[in-house]
Amino acid sequence: MGIGLFLLFLILVPGLVAQVMVRSAINKYSRVPAQSGRSGAQAAAELMADAGIHDVQITRADGFLGDHYDPRTKTLALSPDVYDGHSIAALGIAAHETGHAIQHQHLYAPLQVRSAIVPATMFVSQFVWPIVLIGFLFRSPLLIELGIIGYAILLVFQLVTLPVEFNASSQAKMILQTSGLINRNEIQGVNSVLNAAALTYVAAAVATAAQLARLILANRRR
Repeated sequence: MGIGLFLLFLILVPGLVAQVMVRSAINKYSRVPAQSGRSGAQAAAELMADAGIHDVQITRADGFLGDHYDPRTKTLALSPDVYDGHSIAALGIAAHETGHAIQHQHLYAPLQVRSAIVPATMFVSQFVWPIVLIGFLFRSPLLIELGIIGYAILLVFQLVTLPVEFNASSQAKMILQTSGLINRNEIQGVNSVLNAAALTYVAAAVATAAQLARLILANRRR
């Protein structure tokens, strides 16, 4: 396998595998009710209260896996299946997002860095691929180099995201058990869901790194 095909493999395959694993884990453990009987929204509220967080609003998000915590508005948004769900998967995901709120409360450095570069990352993500395409079509070294810089910015963002997500998952597993919302027999399901979700972030970073490498090699060959 040549270097080009290998990089293309890294761009396409890990992300697909990670998505399949996430959906499989969520589909499995969303059918298993947690013995505590709490919904995802109730679990998030209890966990934040235990952490001394009383100024975060819990809302419903749109769509599947739309769960997120927004530090700008102090809003914890849970997808309908998580907000209303009483499953092991729902509690695991709700606790993960609560982990981000706890990070915010403790001024967790990687979260602060990620929040600071979000606007630049959103801007770059919208324009980087058209810039690269136009650059190669019109053989413009400036546009190609701008595209390389854009992918480098995206890679930095994704690398910063990794410790943020891993830490939130670690906190979720710990606080779920210490609070009694999840028992020892149920923690395996939480691990499966959160570990699979973490792989999506790893796959995204690998894909961006591979794309960046492809651009650099193509630019040198050109």
